[in-house]
Amino acid sequence: MNETARRWRLILGRYADQSLDSNQFGPGDDEIDQALAYLYDRDYVERGHKLRPGGGGGSDPSKLKAITWLERTRKLFPKSTFERLQSQAIENYGLTEILADQKVASSIEPTPQLGSALLRVRGRLDKKLEAGLRQVISQVVDDIVRRVRPKFTAALSGRRNRQRRSFVANSRNFDWRRTINANLAHYDLTNQRLMINRPHFNSRMRRQLTWDVILCVDQSASMASSIMYAAVCASILAGLPGVTVRLVVFDTSVVDLTDMATDPVSVLMTVQLGGGTNIARAIGYCETLVRTPARTVLALISDFEEGGPVSALLAAVSRLREAGVRLLGLAALDEEATPVYDRRVGGLLADRGMTIAALTPDHFAEWLAEVMQ
Repeated sequence: MNETARRWRLILGRYADQSLDSNQFGPGDDEIDQALAYLYDRDYVERGHKLRPGGGGGSDPSKLKAITWLERTRKLFPKSTFERLQSQAIENYGLTEILADQKVASSIEPTPQLGSALLRVRGRLDKKLEAGLRQVISQVVDDIVRRVRPKFTAALSGRRNRQRRSFVANSRNFDWRRTINANLAHYDLTNQRLMINRPHFNSRMRRQLTWDVILCVDQSASMASSIMYAAVCASILAGLPGVTVRLVVFDTSVVDLTDMATDPVSVLMTVQLGGGTNIARAIGYCETLVRTPARTVLALISDFEEGGPVSALLAAVSRLREAGVRLLGLAALDEEATPVYDRRVGGLLADRGMTIAALTPDHFAEWLAEVMQ
């Protein structure tokens, strides 16, 4: 069996044409076939097809248990493929029994994609699965925090001081002017290259003034990934000196979750994805939270698909801008970090003074640092 035919047989499963004979599978293909059938045969069943015998040897895939399937799939497929199958199993095919055992739940690969999938189905899950769900969400959050916190700490711990030298070799602190001047004697005329004998870095000073950061987060259905990162960012910001954080989530109503801002898991177990969107109402509420406009950053995280009058939203943004509030609009990102938002409304917000961008959390940290200089 050639490779193309083999792949088509694995894709089509037991419903493949008989000419794609599974008896010609290579070593390990029977297990791959069973693992894929366990998940994707559900599509055929939901459409009224009766499962007919097929596949290679070994136990029938219908007899596999979700936990057995999870462990087997982890061994059979590359990491990226396994992570995608894991997310699809829970979001699209209802294999939520994986969450029933906390010990098993703790062994699930904690990926942002899985976290987003769980947030999207959370409202449909049985209450008895809540402990397992919290366990997995906690693992996903911990993994994101480990990756994102250093960016925020480096970006927001202090501004660069060009008068003091630092011995911390950090790219953000690199002083290229001083480095060039100090190493001109090492210029290689033959190769026309500057040989750096000793690089120089700026030190950073701790900020003395407090900034208020208001994170206003859309919780419509498309925002699962964005709201997960927003909750993590809020918790990190809440732990930094010189920063006061307010966390607000909204759909057609507005909920202030500031008292949970230090606990992203509780935030994610509270939000309800779905429903309509009234951004103007949320921005209007945030307007009441502003104490010192010149020291306030309002970050709207949304797909900008306004369900209410756009004129009311634009009026609120204009008032905040005129008062001196720094306005940031973070467009929603999908699972592949591709911006997904209403560009017309985004353009109108930009015209009213809101800086619009689609940024990953680490770049958001750097952007926030620039705004708060």
